[in-house]
Amino acid sequence: MSDEQNSTDLPIYDAQKRRVDRASKEKSVKIALLSCGSEYAGVQAEIESAAKDVNAQLVYPEIPVDELENIGRDFGLEVASPDLKLLMARAKSIIKGDVKVDAVLITTCFRCAEAAIVRNEVRRYIHNNINLPVISYSFTERTKAATLLTRMEALTTVARRKTLLSREKQKGLTVGIDSGSTTTKAVVMRNDEIIGEGWVPTVKVIDSAENALRDALEEAKVSKEDIQAIGATGYGRFLVGDHFNAQVVQEEITVNSKGAVYLADRQKGPATVIDIGGMDNKAISVDDGIPGIFTMGGICAGASGRFLEMTSKRLGVDITELGALAVKGMKENVEMNSYCIVFGIQSLVNSLAKGASPEDVAAAACYSVVEQIFEQQLQEIEVNEPLILVGGSSLIEGIPLALGEFLNVDVLVPPNAHLIGAVGSALLASGYVEE
Repeated sequence: MSDEQNSTDLPIYDAQKRRVDRASKEKSVKIALLSCGSEYAGVQAEIESAAKDVNAQLVYPEIPVDELENIGRDFGLEVASPDLKLLMARAKSIIKGDVKVDAVLITTCFRCAEAAIVRNEVRRYIHNNINLPVISYSFTERTKAATLLTRMEALTTVARRKTLLSREKQKGLTVGIDSGSTTTKAVVMRNDEIIGEGWVPTVKVIDSAENALRDALEEAKVSKEDIQAIGATGYGRFLVGDHFNAQVVQEEITVNSKGAVYLADRQKGPATVIDIGGMDNKAISVDDGIPGIFTMGGICAGASGRFLEMTSKRLGVDITELGALAVKGMKENVEMNSYCIVFGIQSLVNSLAKGASPEDVAAAACYSVVEQIFEQQLQEIEVNEPLILVGGSSLIEGIPLALGEFLNVDVLVPPNAHLIGAVGSALLASGYVEE
């Protein structure tokens, strides 16, 4: 048993079992699986396992064989793979109403360039023709159910809880806890106002959550017994949710979408939310506060806050100082490998050895993160303004600067952007406060 399990007195497998038990009590959600190669790569069983854990039923739309002959013409996209033709035909079947589903998962092998093009076109086709939550994902032969779980949770949450996600104001006295990969955040909210916050490193999940909540309660000058509802999100949400008996235990996609538009005061209409976390990123297309298309993570942590943390350590500065350096630097003076966190750091070390300034290295690191997000994630969603940047990395000034330059848009960083998950959780938890 790990130290974390000892410290919480709640084995991780118990928390997972309770998650499954909670899902089994909610209505089953039908998810159309549009895939190519999942059975050959050995990940089909992992997809089915993740779906079962969130009480979702995978649906494979039936199509007539002759539909495959002309499907490329219908999409304006001729492909060689018969499996990709089948994927497109199944998408058309959904739009025609031949099959009724609540959400769509589009997944193909990340090594296939043709599949990447089809995946993107099918995602756009579904989004433009029907109001269903959609997520697209590129798998490898090592993709596991745990990797897919958050995505499946998000799809089922949007399908089941649109009423809760449409909440625009917080009421009562509620707490939100975001148990992230690197930091744990907690906020106390009362009547649509943040009155206390806590922010500590994530070490042992429950201990960190207790410490963050203690700090938030002390600042708010209220006791734990006064709290009317609690929401939990983040990597440690199941452990934290069980420990505090939270009313809302929800994945980061829906929670952070809601928190972002709430803090930015953009709850009506379309928006794009980018959340750069400690170990992964989320890019979400939002409409009226509800995610429609979203993608999560990348192939490498070089596109995450972890890369920025390693860069700041190499430069000998605190990560809070990295942004100030970046805005003074010229990224063009540093050659970067923007794909891998290891090679990225190697590029920075080589540049320093050649005499590059810390400012230039900081600017290049920020631009590298943004470039990866653009190449790996923003191709998978509809990018609409306002572009709302949240997460701890949004406080590093070089990141919104690089993102704005790269996309040629104004980037909105709302107040308390680093507390996004905790705020979203507290907001949604208020739906359980009695009038």
